[in-house]
Amino acid sequence: MTWLITGGAGYIGAHVVRAMTEAGERAVVYDDLSTGIAGRVPDEVPLVVGSTLDGERVERVLAEHEVTGVVHLAAKKQVGESVELPLHYYRENVEGLRVLLEAVTAAGVPSFVFSSSAAVYGMPDVDLVTEETPCAPMSPYGETKLAGEWLVRATGRATGLATASLRYFNVAGAASPELADVGVFNLIPMVFERLTENLPPRVFGDDYPTPDGSCVRDYIHVVDLAEAHVAAARALRSSPGRDLTLNIGRGEGVSVREMIDHINAITGYDRPPTVTPRRPGDPARVVASADRAATELAWKAKHDVQAMITSAWEGWVRLHPGAARG
Repeated sequence: MTWLITGGAGYIGAHVVRAMTEAGERAVVYDDLSTGIAGRVPDEVPLVVGSTLDGERVERVLAEHEVTGVVHLAAKKQVGESVELPLHYYRENVEGLRVLLEAVTAAGVPSFVFSSSAAVYGMPDVDLVTEETPCAPMSPYGETKLAGEWLVRATGRATGLATASLRYFNVAGAASPELADVGVFNLIPMVFERLTENLPPRVFGDDYPTPDGSCVRDYIHVVDLAEAHVAAARALRSSPGRDLTLNIGRGEGVSVREMIDHINAITGYDRPPTVTPRRPGDPARVVASADRAATELAWKAKHDVQAMITSAWEGWVRLHPGAARG
């Protein structure tokens, strides 16, 4: 099969491209390069620069490359920005998806994997989040991901398109330093930045109902996440008309304080955190139940938190050579 991977020049997308090609699948990347980096795409993988809002261009790519499946990762994804720019997020994430699905169904492409997010759950008041946990997103970003799931599912039911929506939890790590996340929006790179600027890492609130008072999250290595995409793509190929919605996480919670301790130990820094006020909308605990993914895809995360931090740090040092200790 030939898989069109939208957003394939991004942090997660580049890992999915690598996993697909290593698994023997043919990949084509479609990316507007607004945040993606062309150099992440292997030389042997075609890169088409374009927006999912450009239906005619998408149709040409599907035909020219004889695409037989789509993995859709292209999206705007910053929660805070989505609050400030909701119309932009709905246009890019929902209308872009609608245009893409229209082209996909017109071309008769049989399989579609959608990048969703744990943000669809909002602030779940449960120890483990299952796929049946009620969805109550708290940001326009989360809303666009939930609306995207609805649109994907409805299209599948109407047309026979086999679909999978993968709800990612907190993605971290890198397969190799050149594929590391260059943004500073998630906890691990945020702590790296503070440490290398000789500043204490920040804990946003220490009065949550958790063992150490800080928020608890489920972290998933990006390599494991990419392999979940391969497993989902192959599951759809073998089961036409299938409809899957799956959590992609480890099922293990790690607190912010614990994560900072791990980062200090691995990087060689020893800088205790400082406590700042809570951020609005931060739930106390969000940890996945990944049992359904194990059953449906025969997939399970293999990498632990130490592997995530170590690989992320190697990428950070590559971009910031002065950050290394000793």
